[in-house]
Amino acid sequence: MMAEGLEGNGSVLEQWLAREAEVRANIAGYGVSTMEQMKSRSGFEFLRAIISGELPAAPIAQTLGFLAVDGEPGRIVFQGTPGKEHYNPLGSVHGGYFCTLLDSAVGCAVQSVLPKGVGYTTLEIKVNMIRAMTDKTGPVRAEGKVIQVGSRVGTAEGRIIDANGKLYAHATTTCLIFPLP
Repeated sequence: MMAEGLEGNGSVLEQWLAREAEVRANIAGYGVSTMEQMKSRSGFEFLRAIISGELPAAPIAQTLGFLAVDGEPGRIVFQGTPGKEHYNPLGSVHGGYFCTLLDSAVGCAVQSVLPKGVGYTTLEIKVNMIRAMTDKTGPVRAEGKVIQVGSRVGTAEGRIIDANGKLYAHATTTCLIFPLP
């Protein structure tokens, strides 16, 4: 596991914010890792290197303001705080924010169980948005969990919740598994 659970003193919200601050302090900038950096690590080792600041975080994480905060092989958690910069013209958080956050969580859950030299890409994602998010929602977490990963196809499921455990969306994905070039 990358981080300890939410045991101890303080509210869940306080613990979430503290963990986010800890990970943000370690970010090694934003960018794209080289193929050699990807191929030389298992999927979980690669993700752990991003969270620890050894490798740069993905540019989309900077654009949308979210980051991976926890995980273990088969399970990855991303956290972000939706704001007005994520709004659609109707005055709530755009569905693309939900989808991108969930695609990151479920895709990286699949990646977290891949061996060295193996990559993935999303073939399909299905997202159900249960309720709206606004700039008043506060931090949310998208947790992705592997359902099954084989040599060619991987599937995972994910959920977005707030610090009170309220469900905002859920998703499933199918990923193509392939050797990295």
